[in-house]
Amino acid sequence: MDSHQPRRRRARIAAPAVLVAAATAVASSAAAAPPRPAGPPDLGSDVVVLDPSMSTDEIQETFDEIHARQVDAEMGTDRYSLLFLPGEYGSAEDPLQIQVGYYTEVAGLGASPSDVTIHGKIETYNRCLSDDPANPNCIALVNFWRTLSNLTLDIEAAGQDGCRASANFWAVSQAVSVRRVDVRAGEGDPAFSLMDYCTAGPQYASGGFIADSRFGDVINGSQQQWLTRNSEVRSWSNAVWNQVFAGVEGAPDDATFPDPPYTTLDETPLSREKPYLHVDDDGRWAVRVPSAHEGTRGITWADGETPGRTVPLSDFYVASPDDSVQHINSQLARGKHLLLTPGVYDVARTIEVRRAGTVVLGMGHATLTAVDGAVPMRVADRPGIVVAGVTIDAGTEESPVLLQVGGDRRGDGHAWGRSGRGELDPITLSDVYFRVGGPHVGRTDVALQIDADDVLVDHTWVWRGDHGVEGFTEGVNGDTERWRTNTGRNGVVVNGDRVTATGLFVEHFQEHNTIWNGEDGRVVLYQNELPYDPPTQADWTEPDGTLGWAGYKVGDDVRTHELWGGGVYVFNQNNPSIVTENGFEVPQTEGVRLNHVMTVNLSAGTIRHVVNGVGGQVDNTNTGQPAYVVSYP
Repeated sequence: MDSHQPRRRRARIAAPAVLVAAATAVASSAAAAPPRPAGPPDLGSDVVVLDPSMSTDEIQETFDEIHARQVDAEMGTDRYSLLFLPGEYGSAEDPLQIQVGYYTEVAGLGASPSDVTIHGKIETYNRCLSDDPANPNCIALVNFWRTLSNLTLDIEAAGQDGCRASANFWAVSQAVSVRRVDVRAGEGDPAFSLMDYCTAGPQYASGGFIADSRFGDVINGSQQQWLTRNSEVRSWSNAVWNQVFAGVEGAPDDATFPDPPYTTLDETPLSREKPYLHVDDDGRWAVRVPSAHEGTRGITWADGETPGRTVPLSDFYVASPDDSVQHINSQLARGKHLLLTPGVYDVARTIEVRRAGTVVLGMGHATLTAVDGAVPMRVADRPGIVVAGVTIDAGTEESPVLLQVGGDRRGDGHAWGRSGRGELDPITLSDVYFRVGGPHVGRTDVALQIDADDVLVDHTWVWRGDHGVEGFTEGVNGDTERWRTNTGRNGVVVNGDRVTATGLFVEHFQEHNTIWNGEDGRVVLYQNELPYDPPTQADWTEPDGTLGWAGYKVGDDVRTHELWGGGVYVFNQNNPSIVTENGFEVPQTEGVRLNHVMTVNLSAGTIRHVVNGVGGQVDNTNTGQPAYVVSYP
């Protein structure tokens, strides 16, 4: 991204004749395009703005062409943001059938989800990873990196036959969010299914996130873990290992945990919805920045506009992957907010977010890739900073950290998490994802380090890749290569006090995946897979001789901490004889409490205990059967 870096060349999709990209006409005959509202600054060719005057066929063609590019592009570099201007799209007679692939954001541009209505479906199906017709291996376990938000989805007249008519399929795993979506379906109409049961098996899915949304009937199906926060559901069926609800109207009761394994909080301890783009009736573009609240329940838009502030798009610097970090930092220093348009940004020096209240919003899974061991982003310890919709990748030279929050404390004990007026205004990370390895070799010491107090992490996936392009060849030798080449010691390290995480997914790091040293921490859903690839037990043994590193470690001196709904999974496919002593390790004190935690063997390796020597062993004799601890201590 710096000027001395080679520019990435990426194939561009050819736009249909009346497609609007970045709200500027790219039609073969501009004069033939219908009048449209005044557009924003140029958002680049990977932002596609759809207009209700377009025909259903034209919109369908646009989505079909992008999906064809992205359906198998798990390690690709293209990024897309497809945005609907306020209005209605499709109809009961001619519904849209939209499918969403990798690195694709689909969002409405209204002030409320009701301002954009899609008649039809928006779906993600299983990927079949084998060419063997007898064993096609159709799963959703790697359906990552996609976003659906801020619209109404009318699936009552789905326009499909057979099995596909039974549900809107959203078969996804980590790094996928559904926010501000109103699914319209009457009782007995198609459900919203988090698995694709119409494709050949095994149909597994693993993880995801819903917030500030309203649903009819939801089928959880094979989802191993899921967080639904501040939403409404008419019904929810099925639970596998780790299903968590916080502030959800209609959530299932958890009184008989672990049968079924539901974890239900009446209210979310702390919440702040993700910022979103919208266009008003006069065609003015802006970003709505929701405010933070404690003890919340239900959707924010039931009685009108989501509480918060509106920032005109003119107050943002609109960045592209060709911009230098020096220029971006100069714009931030001038008081601009930052909008990252879709693409892959090579970052050889740190993006510094220093000003209180600054908003950094990524579109279409905008990705910052570390170059020459850089720290891609630092966020100062200032109230109200929001970073949302950004993916951060490790580069081939080791970075000390990929995102550092805080580290510039005044030292006077001031709690930066509240503004000078005493209002709740935490630093917030929403849909911020991390990747170490995958499309290329990746190396970092720590992915996310939080040194500030009063921080909210609202949905993150922190992933040291278990598969990918380089350093991931098949077999034991390939796994040994990965262990030495794609390196990451810890996924998340929290040193600040009063940090809250809602939806913390951390996987495959080479020591403790998560270390929590700050006081008064709160986590609503924690999901972890231990690394697949330690070559030997010696590689997976702590210096004091403890077998393995717990997936979740609360510092020995911490006196107050609480977790609701946590799981640590083991799949030591490189060496199934490897043993981990505990999934969770915490100080044994009344103020540190774990609620509804479990471990499970996925087919290789052993975890002897759930937490601190408590809870049964999981190994190859009880594959897929979790060991649960209802509460600890």
